Amino acid sequence: MRKFHLNAHTSLAVAAVALTGALLPRSATGQEEGEDGSWAFRPAKDTFSADALLDLRNLNEKEAGESGFVTRSKDGNDFVLGNGKPARFWALNDGANARGKVDLARHARFIAKRGINMIRLHTDITTGSSLTEINAKERDNFWKAVAAFKKEGIYVTYSPYWAGAAHIKPSLGYLDDGGNKNWGLLFFDKKLQEAYKGWMKQVLTEKNPYTGIPLAQDPALAIIQIQNEDSLLFYTAQGIKGPAKTELRKQFAEWLKKKYGSLEKAKTAWNGAAIPADQDKPDDFENGEAALCIVWELTQRRNGPDFQKRVSDQMQFITETMYTFNKTIGDYLKNDLGCKQLVNAGNWRTADNVIQLDTERWSYSANEVMAVNRYYGGEHTGKNNGWAIVNGDTFTDESALFNPRAIPVTLKQPEGFPIMITESSWVPPQGYQAEGPFLISSYQSLNGVDAYFWFATGEEDWRHPGSANGFLPSEGKWVCATPMLMGQWPATALLYRKSYVRQGEPAVREERTLDDLWQRKMPIIAEDAGYDPNRDKDSLSKESNIKDGVNPLAYLAGPVTVKYGGDPAKSTVAGLTKLIDEGKRTVRSLTNELELDYGKGICTLSAPKAQGVTGFLKKAGGTFKLPDLEIASGNEYAAVLAVSMDEKDLKNSEKILVQAGTTERPTGWKTEPCKVGKKDGERIVSFGKAPWQIVNADVTVTVRNAALKTAVVLDPNGMSVKEIPLEDAGGGKRFKFPADALYVVLK
Repeated sequence: MRKFHLNAHTSLAVAAVALTGALLPRSATGQEEGEDGSWAFRPAKDTFSADALLDLRNLNEKEAGESGFVTRSKDGNDFVLGNGKPARFWALNDGANARGKVDLARHARFIAKRGINMIRLHTDITTGSSLTEINAKERDNFWKAVAAFKKEGIYVTYSPYWAGAAHIKPSLGYLDDGGNKNWGLLFFDKKLQEAYKGWMKQVLTEKNPYTGIPLAQDPALAIIQIQNEDSLLFYTAQGIKGPAKTELRKQFAEWLKKKYGSLEKAKTAWNGAAIPADQDKPDDFENGEAALCIVWELTQRRNGPDFQKRVSDQMQFITETMYTFNKTIGDYLKNDLGCKQLVNAGNWRTADNVIQLDTERWSYSANEVMAVNRYYGGEHTGKNNGWAIVNGDTFTDESALFNPRAIPVTLKQPEGFPIMITESSWVPPQGYQAEGPFLISSYQSLNGVDAYFWFATGEEDWRHPGSANGFLPSEGKWVCATPMLMGQWPATALLYRKSYVRQGEPAVREERTLDDLWQRKMPIIAEDAGYDPNRDKDSLSKESNIKDGVNPLAYLAGPVTVKYGGDPAKSTVAGLTKLIDEGKRTVRSLTNELELDYGKGICTLSAPKAQGVTGFLKKAGGTFKLPDLEIASGNEYAAVLAVSMDEKDLKNSEKILVQAGTTERPTGWKTEPCKVGKKDGERIVSFGKAPWQIVNADVTVTVRNAALKTAVVLDPNGMSVKEIPLEDAGGGKRFKFPADALYVVLK
């Protein structure tokens, strides 16, 4: 990747999305001269001409929900449309509805053209002035957005509550948690739960004036996510204090009575084991309270078997408390409010994914859909690193191709449930972004992940470099409407939504008893925690390692699934030694369509209808021979992908999209080498300005398809710019990809 060095060379995120999107200066109307070796990205305004050679709007229904509500397949593992057809969602977290100046109709058409068929709208309708009152303006924005996206065949996932951003406070009538910012309260505070039900009733059952029907009856609203990024198994739960902690202690005591018959019998079962004094005050059985250890203790094995039995009881109590809440809300939505939407409980991780993630996911099984938020990115330090990129910040620029376990779609998937990644991206200042859409579409297809939501946009169309909040001199962090992310969606969305990459049989299929979950026994394989710059303060490398367990690179070979309430003896593992070569540092998929060389930083895709390569091409030799495609490149780093546009194999296709991406940085971006901890990194000297500068493509493509006649260069809106030479090449056709383009269509 080219570096611009001096020496030549929701939530905060949701709030930031609502404020991003600085427009290009009015004077900058023409093509600006590119910096050395790059071209300036200044796309014309998309007019959605019928003459566009690249427009994925026709992949969507005429209107979202026209055939009914999204449901699950017979085995429960996948989404299907109302007419029973399989549904695969290339999705986006969208905040444009919060921007008064955004033309929502145009925005919806813009993203549909680039492959989006579902968005996630995260709203906070609480007011802070009353526990029952809702923010009517926020609801109206949400209603308006559903109507706009519906018209472009785009479904909606609704995320109504995040404890970290809710405008409520204990003085309104629910339990005081000692200043813990509401984390964990929704799972057990009855007054807060009743308030939540009231909020949902007002949003979902009153008529949406923009569609004429309530959301509960609108199939364009496909999924309701009960809450975002909270769990009693995450470290935030350790901060619960005061009356809220007392209530949780009382609920634990009641649970123990039901299990053992009395608190004294529970104490006998534990042989008198007590919680350490620095974690909680002692048991108070006379007042119906049982002490609780901190979440960290649930991840440990210490203090002997009697203490461990007590800790395991707490693990079961906490998990069943979350399960019961999830089921209660799901039943309320469906039975009381008449909602026909699918319901997802949550999307968070745990204090220890080896010990607790299966338990967390089991608590989601009270509803129909699984989810997780999981990003990719390097380390980023700075005063405002949670939401902005400013001068003086330091970061590491690390490609996922050298750390493949960190690819967000490497998920352990519970059987019988679709699974979504409801927030994810290759997070800036991460520079190796072009690999993201390539890897996600390919491995999402291989592993059967049902929806991936890019995070995030608040723009009407493209995001150009500019302030993260409209005031602070900075560059936005939570942005994806950029050339190397959104600009790489057309081919990758087409690939995924058309199922051009085969889903594999399970590489690992694990069965676990529920008692194993409560006892915190080791699984045979676990899921890495992923990346979260706002929560990970000590280490961003959250790998899950299990001694004598299955090689976690199995996630790159095929799906990894788990059955809860099963028989561990029935767990199976594919012949991974034939697929994983740790000496050569390669992983091949069970389908033989994907191979990742994490030593060289190269991933190749070889499916009949889609072929390509991403990574450090020049260093890996520069020439890549695939079944029907040969790619030669002088780029240090790039992603090149050819995808059939007529559902025929590439060797017979009459219309092929060839897409190329390199790297982008704002104009004037400058960094200097530095250390970030023990790693080599960069310090930002100048975060730059608009426009984006994109490293020139140096790519020659040969397609083994002699019937092709023309090669047409497209602009970022899919419009024809010019034809370029298409030469005969040994039974195929060869062309030089333009240095300053993203797309070429072969016909």
